[in-house]
Amino acid sequence: MNLPETFLRRMQERLGERFPAFLHAMEASPCKGVRANPLKLARAQLAALLPVGDAVPWEPSGFYCDLEKVGSLPAHHAGLFYSQEPSAMCAAPLLDAKAGERVLDLCAAPGGKTTQLAGAMGGEGVLVANEYVYDRARILSQNVERLGVSNCAVISTDTASLAAKLPAYFDKVLVDAPCSGEGMFRKDANAVAEWSEENVARCIARQSTILEDAAALLAGGGTLVYSTCTFEYGENEGQIRAFLVRHPEFTLVEEHLLLPHEVRGEGHYAAKLVKEEGERYDAPAFPQTRDRAAERAWQDFAADFFLSPPPGNVTTLAGGRMYLLPAGLPALAGRVLRAGIELGKFDGKRFTPAHALAMSAKAENVRRTAPIDDEACAHWLRGETLASRMPEGWGVATWRGYPVGLAKSAGGTLKNHYPKGLREH
Repeated sequence: MNLPETFLRRMQERLGERFPAFLHAMEASPCKGVRANPLKLARAQLAALLPVGDAVPWEPSGFYCDLEKVGSLPAHHAGLFYSQEPSAMCAAPLLDAKAGERVLDLCAAPGGKTTQLAGAMGGEGVLVANEYVYDRARILSQNVERLGVSNCAVISTDTASLAAKLPAYFDKVLVDAPCSGEGMFRKDANAVAEWSEENVARCIARQSTILEDAAALLAGGGTLVYSTCTFEYGENEGQIRAFLVRHPEFTLVEEHLLLPHEVRGEGHYAAKLVKEEGERYDAPAFPQTRDRAAERAWQDFAADFFLSPPPGNVTTLAGGRMYLLPAGLPALAGRVLRAGIELGKFDGKRFTPAHALAMSAKAENVRRTAPIDDEACAHWLRGETLASRMPEGWGVATWRGYPVGLAKSAGGTLKNHYPKGLREH
């Protein structure tokens, strides 16, 4: 691997006698992993579905896994796991998110850590996932949808605007900061090509600003976890030391630097800090737009689709899109891509359910299901229709008991409503 000379010199100065082992490790293949989605299944159930390897020591639901093209597997489409580099799994568990809390993932795309936090929260509480770059926020939203997360709002805004909107609001904040990406050198040639001392300096300045906003967003007594996928001292330990000088109200509780010659994983850094007791503010509720006709159409659909319709407040956003809001969701800054579960769309006459509704549902709570085997599922994921034994009406297609999308049975045909952008080719 042709690594930048300045980078190598820095690492040699930092590691000393450990540098040869580090350099040797950088020539090895990158580690890969998967993480079971506890919102849908237990880790042992995932191990029965996929040929996974050893457990990842710092993530209870994680496995090492060398499978190629995991994104094409039915289990992936069903949202049963998230493909995540093992070292990247270390930060979210430090936050120790729990059901009922207010949790923020401040730099969230593509969604690995957001969905880890969602699993820990078990669908209870408020989870806000923010990504400044809108196209990346769309990918984040898709992953939140695929894993069936019900209590998450996905937004796209700058951290300063969010801090101004929700000061001292969150119990826990995760900052997986934009960084120079040195820890990704083994798996991403672009990270090597884009590395420079100037970029490191830009990252340090950007991270410092984001941490200031994170501190303002965190309530008194709250927990802040800061992480990067780089080795650079100035972006990691040095960044935290400087932050603590500016913010004596914070205490560093623990800190980890994962190096590829010392662990099975790529490079990652994580630090856990706790804020002294202080103010915790509430915020105005997320604004609800009431459309009585749309709500009646949803209620009629839900009574026919579910055995027990999910409770919660329904709002209708732009374009007639309807959402089931997480309890306690506050008014948010920036562009809102997702606010809880997208239920569907009302066009003034008819309610059409959304893919997210199927992905968040439990098959045992849906009146009509169409079980499909591996062969049929391959056709399903290509968007093809199937012969139907399901009673007529809306239901879900299920693979091994897990929903893989909406289906509508009519005239002996199972009409496929799997989103075109997600289909296999």
